[in-house]
Amino acid sequence: MTTLHRLRAEPATPENTADFGWWVGSAALGPVTGSAFYGEAVKLRKPVAQFVTDDTLEVSVATIQPRPLRVSWMERHFLHTQTFIPLGGRPFLLVLAPPTPDAEIPDLNDVRALLFDGSAGFSLRLGTWHEFPMALQADTDVVVLIRRDTVRDLRQKQGNEAQGPDLDKKDMLARCGVTLEVELP
Repeated sequence: MTTLHRLRAEPATPENTADFGWWVGSAALGPVTGSAFYGEAVKLRKPVAQFVTDDTLEVSVATIQPRPLRVSWMERHFLHTQTFIPLGGRPFLLVLAPPTPDAEIPDLNDVRALLFDGSAGFSLRLGTWHEFPMALQADTDVVVLIRRDTVRDLRQKQGNEAQGPDLDKKDMLARCGVTLEVELP
């Protein structure tokens, strides 16, 4: 029997996403500096305090379509700071839960649905549980920073899950009989 666990989506802000990762955009928290060459004409931010990757990082653009706002899978990464950056100002939804180092699935009481308005991206802390971004409009383009081996491991499904050195993708329905359903405001 499937249980629906309802999540009320809320607007994402640098403050309410801090437990899950870092806001990537002009409203990002952190110091702003000028350029040694261009002075105040160029403002620089380094919003991701602990960006982690290696030489296997790849940049891809995912064009995503609206789908039912139901989440059956949650995944986390251990070796890189996966990042999602929208193109064209289109909004997207992320379902997130804090890392659970001693548990195989996220704590359902800590799962949140956050609406990004398209003006900023998001870089996940290591171990943060998440579902792939969900589009609210057709043909939403999102830049994805991800490790090549993680992409390979996602293609090599084991039943309805995927595993790898960096990847832990769990089927929430099979493991605990729960589908997460997001309600938009």
